[in-house]
Amino acid sequence: MNYYGNSVNNLIQHFARLPGIGGKSAQRLAFHVINMPEDEAKAFAQSILNAKQEVRFCAKCCNLTDNELCDICSNPSRDSSTVMVVESPRDMAAYEKTGEYKGLYHILHGAMSPMRDIGPEDIKIKELLARINDDIKEVILATNPTVEGEATAVYISRLLKPMGIVVSRIAHGVPMGSDIEFVDQITLSRALEGRRQI
Repeated sequence: MNYYGNSVNNLIQHFARLPGIGGKSAQRLAFHVINMPEDEAKAFAQSILNAKQEVRFCAKCCNLTDNELCDICSNPSRDSSTVMVVESPRDMAAYEKTGEYKGLYHILHGAMSPMRDIGPEDIKIKELLARINDDIKEVILATNPTVEGEATAVYISRLLKPMGIVVSRIAHGVPMGSDIEFVDQITLSRALEGRRQI
């Protein structure tokens, strides 16, 4: 039944298509937008259009940016000898928030997944290989610790190792604050493999 009219229902349906937004959340967001002052609603709509029209991939690392190069790639103080490969811009942002990593990134925009028909040509592996030069000494594979992330890391390492570059993989292990008895066997195995001297 059409309780609110076509315009409101259309807005609810568009919000419901967003990932992680269910019917009730979509309805709540739609009513929030409807109750906004008109200038605020126009600014919100314009920000969506601007992002869609102006955001593109960084020419170097494939990060999302509205310039030719993203802020990280255009920063001369970054260590250009190290490239960390991540699956998404959100993963890159998570590493940046630590303040620990000072090198460059390469964003794949996904991981290989035969079950979903995502192969190497569907993510930004070709762009990674194209940027490998004598300046790059190490590539850190920081894909997610999932079957897809592991397969992607192994595939990329096999392509890079013949080029004489150090290829490393981030350590996976027991999360801080957890009890070992509740951690799954794969995580415990990885924690043991990734051990280091203290």
